[in-house]
Amino acid sequence: MSLRLEMLQVARLAGSVLGEEACSLVEAYVRSQANADGGFRDREGVSDLYYTCFAIDALTALQVELPAESLGRFLGSAREGCEGLDFVHLCCLARAYSALPDRDGSAGLGRVLEAIEGYRSRDGGYNQIVGAETGSAYACFLAYGAYSDHRLALPDPAGVARCLDSLRSGEGAWANDVELPVPNVPATAAAVTLCRNLRLPVGPETARWLLGAWHPSGGFLPFPGAPMPDLLSTAVALHALDGLQAEFSERKEAMLDFVDSLWTAAGGFHGTWDDEEFDLEYTYYGLLALGHLAL
Repeated sequence: MSLRLEMLQVARLAGSVLGEEACSLVEAYVRSQANADGGFRDREGVSDLYYTCFAIDALTALQVELPAESLGRFLGSAREGCEGLDFVHLCCLARAYSALPDRDGSAGLGRVLEAIEGYRSRDGGYNQIVGAETGSAYACFLAYGAYSDHRLALPDPAGVARCLDSLRSGEGAWANDVELPVPNVPATAAAVTLCRNLRLPVGPETARWLLGAWHPSGGFLPFPGAPMPDLLSTAVALHALDGLQAEFSERKEAMLDFVDSLWTAAGGFHGTWDDEEFDLEYTYYGLLALGHLAL
């Protein structure tokens, strides 16, 4: 299944928690981040494919119309120059194209997917660095999404399975890569989603480990013992726990309070309590978290 659509099915439920007025504020904020070239701004104000993906998905989650014509121009320009894109932005380009209502399907996407395959690591996974010996959970997640969002099969899924197996810890969590073998919530959530879609086993200890990263203030820590919870870790942990059908209903009120504490009446979400700015990425993760808490 498309990883993008899997998350959007849940993020669409955020409106039932936010209410109509707050949804309008979120929409207005997201649209205010569009640049004249059709892309959406990063924190420096520059059009960026990464932030454009989050803008697209936030608007889709709110079930409002996308600026398809201007987006098409921006994505078309990026596709023409895709040889100059790094791995993350190549995957974002593929993901963003899948969202356009009148996209040209996989036609013209071959160059993008071919470039993504250039980031295969020698262990069969994917890495953000060309020619790497080993892959990362995040890179494998992005690559799988680039294919699945276009209903295309991932080449050599067994290679990705080997990569993920090398990153799994004895306690049921995953590190992102072998360079920093520290189990963490984002990498574990990415691995759980991949394992579900690749039909790889995930033991009950994984849900226990994820719940162990929950902080009594309501959010999830990026790893057990971290100084404070953050919105990204909270959203992806909830997505993984839901996929594992883990029970956390008794913590929902505290979780809702945490997400609400990062909300701003300007329409966006902060990533952490000490984050003075807010952006499109965390605004989407706010919607995803609220969608899971609406269930």
